Amino acid sequence: MHKDVPDVIVGARKHAPLLVALGDEENFIASDTPAIIEYTKKTIYLEDNEIAVVTKDKLKITDIDGKEIIKKVEILPWEPAALSKQGFKHFMLKEIHEQPDVIRNVLNGKIYDIDAPVRLDEVKIDKEILKKLNKIQIIACGTSLHAALAGKYLIENFAGISVEVEASSEYIYRKTTTDSSTLVIGVSQSGETADTITAIKQAKEKKSHVLIITNRPDSNMARLADSLIPVNAGIEVSVAATKSYSAQLISFYLLSIYLAEIKGSLDKDYLKNIKHELIKIPSKIEEILSDIEPIKACAKSFSSYKNFIYISRGINLSTAYEGALKLKEISYINATGYAAGELKHGPIAMLDETMPVLAILIPGGVTYEKILSNCEEAKARNAKLIALTSSSDSNLESIFNVVIRIPSVSEILSPAITCVPLQLLAYYIAEFLGKDVDQPRNLAKSVTVE
Repeated sequence: MHKDVPDVIVGARKHAPLLVALGDEENFIASDTPAIIEYTKKTIYLEDNEIAVVTKDKLKITDIDGKEIIKKVEILPWEPAALSKQGFKHFMLKEIHEQPDVIRNVLNGKIYDIDAPVRLDEVKIDKEILKKLNKIQIIACGTSLHAALAGKYLIENFAGISVEVEASSEYIYRKTTTDSSTLVIGVSQSGETADTITAIKQAKEKKSHVLIITNRPDSNMARLADSLIPVNAGIEVSVAATKSYSAQLISFYLLSIYLAEIKGSLDKDYLKNIKHELIKIPSKIEEILSDIEPIKACAKSFSSYKNFIYISRGINLSTAYEGALKLKEISYINATGYAAGELKHGPIAMLDETMPVLAILIPGGVTYEKILSNCEEAKARNAKLIALTSSSDSNLESIFNVVIRIPSVSEILSPAITCVPLQLLAYYIAEFLGKDVDQPRNLAKSVTVE
């Protein structure tokens, strides 16, 4: 913009998202759709090295050499109501409560009959290639990286395919073994994460098939994809990801079942049971959301602590990482997730009455008793203990200061519901501390720079 030309805005895109929105006698330039959906649903997405000259009633888009480009106008699928808190104090709390319906949306059309195979119509890789696939790389950042860690566990468990998970920021600066026989999965809420986009471009240069899991099918990353799993979580306004994380998790469940059915790697009755229980996940989350007072009471009791440790084993290790990240993001309390068995290899030195330990332990799993033993070790060091569990064992109260109970669930599916109480715990601790829950300091919703 320039003061001598008051009615003109010039925008140029280079390695960061930029769109032009077309209104009624007004036009806009923005980096993301939530900024403009209140005013118009008509958008044009710029590509790198494209320039837009915008007035209130005119638009001209050129390449870097000044040659005019005619771009397609796209209609956003969302309504302005998506940006309303709808009676909730914060967007984050609203989005936590939206998770049951979000999961139903993800499952809709993909599991329509537990006797029929999962449908992932936008996964374009040939099924004969998938049958022979023996290597997958998943690249992501932040919360999406935690969903990817759960995805690794699921794919290896269900389909027997070796999976590597790596932070995009590390992947792009080292020599990788990615090649044309590797399926590369990129995970991003926004679809505009700079490090992940760079990693995806590197993988495509090596002729890998790229599958993207994102909440934004209109994003740069989705346009780079060979295959796509849109998570259908709707606009997520709060910076701390909640419903998009749940949607990514469910997408990994669907992908893992899809691969297992193609490869014939699991018993059909077992897969039917998994699909049947997966359909029930939304109602189990609703059960948690209907009685949040125990979580609020726990948050109030522990809001004065300066440090936290989250522990688990197996598939819920990713939940421990994500729960700790949520607490860090919005309350600024130093929280760290650990594999429970690693406590004795160093972190146990930090344990005393000032260090709460939250353990995620699901009965029926092979590591339940081991995690319980790890918690007893922590108790012997005077640590305050919180249990997140589906166990009805009343003896847990003799070990733990607080027991947060969730509905009964099989261990393999438990991350889909264990994440919800941890989101609520982080939210209420941050609220008790008076933090800006939706817009925590130093953070952005879409991380568009390396």
